[in-house]
Amino acid sequence: MIARYARPAMAGIWSDESRLARWLDVELAALDAWAEVGAIPPDDVAEIRARAAPPTPQRVAEIEQVTDHDVAAFVDAVAEQLGLPGRWLHYGLTSSDVVDTALSLQIRDAGRLLLEGIEQALEAVVARADEHRHTIGIGRSHGVHAEPITFGWKLAGWAFELDRGRARLLRTLETNRVGQLSGTVGTYAQLEPEVERIACERLGLEPDPLSTQVISRDRHAELLSVLALLATSLERFATEVRHLARTEVREVEEPFAHGMKGSSAMPHKRNPKVAERICGLARVVRANAVVGLENVPLWHERDISQSSAERIVIPDSFLALDYMLDRFHWLMAGLVVYPERMRRNLEASHRLFFSHRVLLALVDSGMSRDEAYRAVQAHAMRAWKEETDFPELVRRDPTIAGRVDLETAFDLDATVRHVDTVFDRLHTLVPKEEPVHA
Repeated sequence: MIARYARPAMAGIWSDESRLARWLDVELAALDAWAEVGAIPPDDVAEIRARAAPPTPQRVAEIEQVTDHDVAAFVDAVAEQLGLPGRWLHYGLTSSDVVDTALSLQIRDAGRLLLEGIEQALEAVVARADEHRHTIGIGRSHGVHAEPITFGWKLAGWAFELDRGRARLLRTLETNRVGQLSGTVGTYAQLEPEVERIACERLGLEPDPLSTQVISRDRHAELLSVLALLATSLERFATEVRHLARTEVREVEEPFAHGMKGSSAMPHKRNPKVAERICGLARVVRANAVVGLENVPLWHERDISQSSAERIVIPDSFLALDYMLDRFHWLMAGLVVYPERMRRNLEASHRLFFSHRVLLALVDSGMSRDEAYRAVQAHAMRAWKEETDFPELVRRDPTIAGRVDLETAFDLDATVRHVDTVFDRLHTLVPKEEPVHA
């Protein structure tokens, strides 16, 4: 991910320095386990722990110029610091034991940051939903005026969707909380299952029940799919902001601080550029999920066709989504809302949103549904064509006015009378953070 969309904490997790540090964590956990089962002298392990430090990416790159193998270069770079005890480094392991287990550690750490981002975004959305619980506007279907809604009601729907995204992320982080130290083709031929168990326990992971020299990539495909779905939810919310910010609608507006410029050419512009940025990055995260699916079918016990691709798509998905959550939080916390404009837009369709209530009132009065529908539709079409107030047309029609209580039918508050039911459900959302094991 380019630096423009990479926040420091998340970028640090996916840096070369962090990756090499995690590789060393796995190597040291394996040595501890070997010592615990009595296969390696504990004194040698203690000396290795005292002297080993993550090598620099530059040093590993230098050695890789010769080895043409990054893990082998890493092992050589660490061993340079250790003297004779260094012979135990990487004992019985294969590259994937180190790489896949370390990747699980990075996913765990990156997942924690995303959960924090979701929590902040969720808090902002719930706060704005509460603020606008009773701010009435028009609900739209197919982009056309339908029936009244409150802006808070709309935002409450976003909060529930974010909560579902949080739950999915927690589940997939648990699915990916596995490590492997099973050796070549996963048969423990040069290892002991107890070594894997001890090492994974020290790292806060569960042993993969059966790894085939690699951890099966269905886990990572699920992860990338969950990240893509969360990104798509953010895109849905951002798309709504973009629509509502159009000049002809102008019910909301992105925050616009003193000194900002909306256009290099047009001083009047105040564009929904952050919402558009969220939409654009969602496309990247979704595309990465496709790569994750294609990484699942490896040849036989393993190949490395997934390796080059996931070195890009897994970090980039986390980086992009971390940035998107931060920008969405900013967007929601500072969103400018225009209730008066919402009311004007509501009235702009000549109060046609009452047509359903009139229809049902006629049905209640004993009129057939089709007859009632045609009677109401005729007045609705005339209101559109002549730009005439729909309730006034209905009141002048004795076949309707004489049958139903029009004051009840034209009660705007009644159209959103159940808003508190939704908010009672909303306030049952409590922090769902569960420990992602250290």
